[in-house]
Amino acid sequence: MKEYKSDRIRNVGIVAHGGAGKTSLSEAFLFNAGATNRLGRVDDGSAITDFEPEEMKRKVTISAALAPCEWHENKMNFIDTPGYADFVAEVKGVLRAVESVVVVLCAAAGVEVETEKVWGYAADLGLPRIAFINKMDRENADFQGVLHSMKEKLGGTIVPLQLPIGAVDTFKGVVDLVTMKAYIPANSQGIQYSEAEIPSDLVTQAQEARLALIEAAAETDDELLTKYLDGEELTDEEIKRGLVKGISQGSFCPVLCGSAYKNIGVRQLMDAVAMYLPSPEKKIASGGHPATRETIERNISDPFSALVFKTTADPFVGRLSFIRIFSGAIKPDSSLYNATKEKTERIGSIFTLRGKQQDPVNVANAGDIVVVAKLQEAATGDTLCDKDNPILFDPVSYPKPMFIMSIEAKNKGDEDKLGNSLHRMVDEDATFQLEKNNETHQLLVKGLSDLHLDVIVERMKRKFGIDVKLSEPKIPYRETIRSSVKVEYKHKKQSGGHGQYGHVWLQMDPVAPGGGFEFSESIFGGAVPRQYFPAVEKGIRDALSNGVLAGYPVTDIKVNLFDGSYHDVDSSEMAFKIAASSAFKKGALQAKPVLLEPVYSVEVTVPESYMGDIIGDFNSRRGRILGMEPVGKGLGVVRAQVPLTEVLRYSIDLRSMTQGRGRFDMTFDHYEDVPQRIAENIIASYKKEKTEE
Repeated sequence: MKEYKSDRIRNVGIVAHGGAGKTSLSEAFLFNAGATNRLGRVDDGSAITDFEPEEMKRKVTISAALAPCEWHENKMNFIDTPGYADFVAEVKGVLRAVESVVVVLCAAAGVEVETEKVWGYAADLGLPRIAFINKMDRENADFQGVLHSMKEKLGGTIVPLQLPIGAVDTFKGVVDLVTMKAYIPANSQGIQYSEAEIPSDLVTQAQEARLALIEAAAETDDELLTKYLDGEELTDEEIKRGLVKGISQGSFCPVLCGSAYKNIGVRQLMDAVAMYLPSPEKKIASGGHPATRETIERNISDPFSALVFKTTADPFVGRLSFIRIFSGAIKPDSSLYNATKEKTERIGSIFTLRGKQQDPVNVANAGDIVVVAKLQEAATGDTLCDKDNPILFDPVSYPKPMFIMSIEAKNKGDEDKLGNSLHRMVDEDATFQLEKNNETHQLLVKGLSDLHLDVIVERMKRKFGIDVKLSEPKIPYRETIRSSVKVEYKHKKQSGGHGQYGHVWLQMDPVAPGGGFEFSESIFGGAVPRQYFPAVEKGIRDALSNGVLAGYPVTDIKVNLFDGSYHDVDSSEMAFKIAASSAFKKGALQAKPVLLEPVYSVEVTVPESYMGDIIGDFNSRRGRILGMEPVGKGLGVVRAQVPLTEVLRYSIDLRSMTQGRGRFDMTFDHYEDVPQRIAENIIASYKKEKTEE
């Protein structure tokens, strides 16, 4: 692909709810531009942008994929994104790299949950949008119904730029409301179109829709508005000028239609992207100085700056970094400064990807999107720039992963390989996290859902040859006491030669929650020599790690060594350590021991209509409601405290309860007593496990 300047580049994210046809549309873009010689199909696994085995198996997009092509002397960097919430990290990264989006809607399903979400993401970033109502050939296709749904659920001004000619079996082309001409495919592949007069049954509807389009275009420009209000007719070029301005400002969203599968209306959509959507030429990127945090702006002519918006781990090529260049230019075999890591990075080859096909790039200019292999330090969200003119862009904002599982290698010899491959996956996916729980001694992985983690497990096996198993994490219960007790233990052993003698009296008291462990001594008259105090404390600390009820760590307890005795010959540190440990366990059994469970503060944001369901569900999970309040835009927040064991799979349950419209965050708050019935079951399970060992 030849070199393109910024004014001839379009960076466009293709976003939608899963199943709306984003990937089919991407395939039609590539086919129409001559980048491929056949229309790839998701169903038969031939799609260029769904090339990973996990995608071909599930027939859904999992990873964002570049689909660059050339159209009317422009380089079109289309990026196909996933449509399911499990892989929203890919969408979030792409939206930081593009100037505009094509929002795809199914003509039968209309506005779905993820449509609302991606629309909101784009709006938050101020990205211009064009909507494409796809699958007009599908049963129950309803163009006007989808328009109504868009106006009702998405808000803003929704303006048709086209009308469909027919629907379902009779769908055969589109009416362009600017030129007022009908465009009908001249062959079965949709490569050529014939221009025709608007069908008679659509003339009135087209004239009304054109008036609404002209009015929307005129309102973007005072000169056009004056002319329109004076009753003068706007020319096609004036309408287009108003459309360019209005779309760029986000004043309205134009709507086109077609069938990506049959390649009807796709060429007209590509024309609209080239004509109406902005190039990066006037894009001003804002960041901060790495040292002073002073705000800095970059336009395309400034020194080099770029953002890494996606990273993949390839076992053969190594790390691939997808970068969006905001200013300056780069060439192969050069050096760049990683302002995030404060390291210099060596750039080798630069290329663009079409699916998995690499196309070398000799120079990449401001505004372009390219891929660089084998950067040593760069990760998703890092800023690359000129070292003498540093800038730091804000990293991409991702949802916090809340679905937690324990992970371990199936084969004992793969522990080292497991750690390495997991860290490679963390590099690749910002919503995948790794954590070692020192209490349960488990390696934990966090993702957005069970499907998200299943896909990561499959990738690890394919890329790094490691089999792993996932299981529910152990709950880090703890134990404590609820009453005070004085306890004595004498460790005495004689077996010839030096014996063992350690004798202690301990006072054990509960302390306030969060108090941890306190040790003190109040020995009078040297009943226990001072040199044995550390051994006594160590013996107690060792016993703390394995409670008397179910083997969980003991906390919130104060122990005082107040008496004891010793033997001049047989006493030793070991003897006092054993005596203290045994005394502690004996006393813990007498001091009304209880199990404690971790309780988390949970904050759930949902449409207000679901708040009652959320509260009822928390009550069924032994939750304590702390409050609820509206937060605007029809949303409300419910705050509660819930035991961890009740919310291990809450991300899945919340999605089911709210049809995917809810989100939540949770953080550890405190420990509290486990209800007796549940505690009895936990203790019984522990005893059974001990018996079977």
